[in-house]
Amino acid sequence: MKIAFIGLGNMGGGMAANLVKAGHSVNAFDLSDAALAAAAEHGCATFTDARASVEGVEAVVTMLPNGAIVKSVYAESVIGHAPAGAVLLDCSTIDVDTAREVIAAAESAGYDMVDAPVSGGIAAANGGTLTFMVGGTDTAFARAKDVLNPMGKAVIHAGDAGNGQAAKICNNMLLGIHMIGTCEAFAMAQKLGLDPQTFFDISSVSSGQNWSMTSYCPVPGVGPATPADNGYQGGFATALMLKDLRLAMEAAESSDAAVPMGQRATSLYEDFNGAGNGGLDFSAIIRML
Repeated sequence: MKIAFIGLGNMGGGMAANLVKAGHSVNAFDLSDAALAAAAEHGCATFTDARASVEGVEAVVTMLPNGAIVKSVYAESVIGHAPAGAVLLDCSTIDVDTAREVIAAAESAGYDMVDAPVSGGIAAANGGTLTFMVGGTDTAFARAKDVLNPMGKAVIHAGDAGNGQAAKICNNMLLGIHMIGTCEAFAMAQKLGLDPQTFFDISSVSSGQNWSMTSYCPVPGVGPATPADNGYQGGFATALMLKDLRLAMEAAESSDAAVPMGQRATSLYEDFNGAGNGGLDFSAIIRML
């Protein structure tokens, strides 16, 4: 399949490379020369014009920073420029309303389109083990799945257009909340004289067990290797967690959902990010606690 991939950042570069590994022909576009050079090394054809990259393709995948950019790229470079039979997949994490607006515009122009945000970090993007939460019609999902499978370990249909984004922001709000709780528990355990490894051995097989503890422990040297073992470098940046929490707060307000824990998590990550820690993995918030 011939696929255009627009947006080759920390996540997109690895995702595009995995499409090439799966035997697809990939037209890659990004504003960064370094990102294009890396894509070329992985076997992508590179383009300096997004509109040119979608010519003659069967699918378009986008991985972009925010909703405004997604809306602009689809309006100016994809809809009406990609072949009418192409399936469109936006893997960015954006607000639900914008996702639904862009998909409606694409469908009005005759395209099948899904929103397909991801769960997993840079390592998962590079390793092809992402989880995709997909919103769109049954037909669009069936077509999109063939494109997404080489990049992920799970591709789950979340329902109608925009529901992929809804699943993503709810999931990451929960992640932000339970990471803070895990950090609080480890910090208090140490202050009470309990060895972190001992606390891990106990809580990881008790009722306090959670993913942030057993798979992504915020304490160096405890549990499987995580960004905590590398000075909190790599992984999922605090600034990105804050972005997702803010999207969750916007969605909560628009849907009249009560999210007191989500609000508190957002506030704490705003403080941590504002102190110059935006580039550190989100588990580094244990330093503040």
